[in-house]
Amino acid sequence: MNIAQYKEIIQKNIKEYFAEYSKNSSYSSTIWESMKYTTLLDGKRLRAIMCLEVAKSFNIPIQKAMPLAAAMEIMHAYSLIHDDLPCMDNDDLRRGKPTNHKVFGEATAVLAGDALISFGAQLIIDKLETEPKIKLDIVNDYLKTAGAQGIVAGQIADIEAENKEIDIENLKYIHKFKTGALFKCSMMIAAKLAKVNDEKLALIEQYADNFGILFQVYDDIIDYTLTTDELGKTAGKDATVNKLTYVKAYGIEKAKNIFYSLRDENHDILTKLNIELNVFEEIYKMLDERINK
Repeated sequence: MNIAQYKEIIQKNIKEYFAEYSKNSSYSSTIWESMKYTTLLDGKRLRAIMCLEVAKSFNIPIQKAMPLAAAMEIMHAYSLIHDDLPCMDNDDLRRGKPTNHKVFGEATAVLAGDALISFGAQLIIDKLETEPKIKLDIVNDYLKTAGAQGIVAGQIADIEAENKEIDIENLKYIHKFKTGALFKCSMMIAAKLAKVNDEKLALIEQYADNFGILFQVYDDIIDYTLTTDELGKTAGKDATVNKLTYVKAYGIEKAKNIFYSLRDENHDILTKLNIELNVFEEIYKMLDERINK
């Protein structure tokens, strides 16, 4: 299965989950529309794809792991809605469309983000077929990632860093949680569902940590080099608020070298894990084409 095929099946399943859970919700239909709006916008679906690919690599059928993949995209949508709010990054565009608060209003957007957090956890509890102990561990990972030990930690550190001089270690902390936590959770919960041993779990964690940094380097590069139309979101916002980025710290070429070094290291990790490289290589090719556009 390639990226396009994965995206199609992920989108189909997320739509079905929304349809099932939002029925008989006439008095709360607005919140469901707001939740669906951002979640179903056309995106790369990398977190869900990586979740499903890890599961498949350890003999878990894709459909069995689908509640996890859908929950990660739902969590990602929550993070995007809140990140775009006027009190946060204050952006008007996301994936080439008006941001959630521009369509539904700021109050509804805040509530939609809140509701998405619990909806993702609810999907895992209701739909994931596994032993209670494993399910509890997975839900715990999911909720930690969504909160003050994950995305929120990265977001608050990012806010506090605006218009301040910070060092590279502070930058790494921000992106370990704001960006990397989602990728890490996506891969780790799939591995836990597959009951992989501790040695393999450590390698998957290392891969995910590397990918989180790599993806942020990629994002910093394209924010500097691509236009708003090409990005689907406002270009150059980090420079506007004087944020430290990998491009600002190292320059374009060295930032690219960091990207390629982490990609090569992750290739070796997948080889050790005996995981098929095709989909992961397709992901890297897609990112590589964007940073060299």
